[in-house]
Amino acid sequence: MVTVEDAVIARLVQGGNHYEVLVDPAAVQAVKDGKDIDLRDKLAQDHIYKDARKGDKISEEFLEKQFHTRDIYEIAREIIRKGEVQVTTEQRRQMVEAKKRQIVDYISRHAINPQTLTPHPPARIEAALNEVKYHVDPFRSVEGQVEDVLQRLRPLLPIRLEQVKLRVKVPGLYYGKVLGDLKAAGRILNEEWTADGSWQGTVEIPGGLQTDLQEKLRSRTKGQAETAMVK
Repeated sequence: MVTVEDAVIARLVQGGNHYEVLVDPAAVQAVKDGKDIDLRDKLAQDHIYKDARKGDKISEEFLEKQFHTRDIYEIAREIIRKGEVQVTTEQRRQMVEAKKRQIVDYISRHAINPQTLTPHPPARIEAALNEVKYHVDPFRSVEGQVEDVLQRLRPLLPIRLEQVKLRVKVPGLYYGKVLGDLKAAGRILNEEWTADGSWQGTVEIPGGLQTDLQEKLRSRTKGQAETAMVK
């Protein structure tokens, strides 16, 4: 459970009433991003407050009338999702850095250089992001910011989000070793067993993952995997 000192205050004003909850800042990001996380160990205290700093608690009876439930965690989720969050300067800096890393990772996995059809390294994306001075919103989802980021980056980098198709062939001996990697990377569109006992198929993956997947396949098959981009 997060400590009171490390928690942030999520506040919702609704119907003229104030509702506050002390919550782990990392959990705030997850809820704002629409993730279904368990809040039972994410609250500093299992109470809903009118004023958290004064310790002014709201009764379960009143909460039930307003939220139609006495479940503190469901009420807290709604407060976080709909409300505003008060954070210290240091907490906000940490949250911005965490969200920035998520954005860079997402773009490096899903985007390519359309001139070379190859991914941009994360370091290149981060450097460009710093150069354009994009202001990361710690409470806005990664997907919600990616298009804004790409628009800012395009004057510096040829870049676009793209799914690519990769034709893969591996000796049957290694099929079981590579199947998990293929499914984790994307979607297997078709597959077949060839006359020589090899498995081959077409996989659709985010453009930024092609180099990583090809390296994994070569490693798993001791260099015997064959891959080719499908035009």
